[in-house]
Amino acid sequence: MAKLKTVNIHGRGYVEVNQRIKYFRENYEDGSIITEMVSNDNGICVFKANIIVDGNVRSTGYAYEREGSTNINKTSYIENCETSAIGRALGTFGIGIDGSVASAEEVQTAILQQEELEAQSGKALVEISEAIGESDAESSKEIWNDITKKSNGKQIADFVWKNLSTAEKDFVKESL
Repeated sequence: MAKLKTVNIHGRGYVEVNQRIKYFRENYEDGSIITEMVSNDNGICVFKANIIVDGNVRSTGYAYEREGSTNINKTSYIENCETSAIGRALGTFGIGIDGSVASAEEVQTAILQQEELEAQSGKALVEISEAIGESDAESSKEIWNDITKKSNGKQIADFVWKNLSTAEKDFVKESL
């Protein structure tokens, strides 16, 4: 296979979907990429992409995107979902992958989401620790309830809980 253009994401090269499509079009002139919106309900979109060569489906890729979950998904979650499905289908077909089927965008998004989760977890730990340190039961309760109401609240709560001392955990329990 020809060397495809990559982008560097945290030290690893990823082949962008546009490069995968270009390679497919150049090497499979009679091939087709067929996409289908499986669903789009309440701001959650699912796409399916099929790679067809010689009249046969040779690979399939699915993608899921939530409206507003990333900057690009604030305005283009449907388009992003379709592109991701195509990238995954081409990846499972063997174009543009070495060890992972994930697209560059998916990897970047995952890294950003992990960094955001870590930042939110750290902030929550500082806030609740300060409230505990001031023996402010009402603030501790409010902060804990705010943490658990977030969409990723379980992960943040687990992080905070693991980093509290036994005495701090007891204080939070009594505050609730």
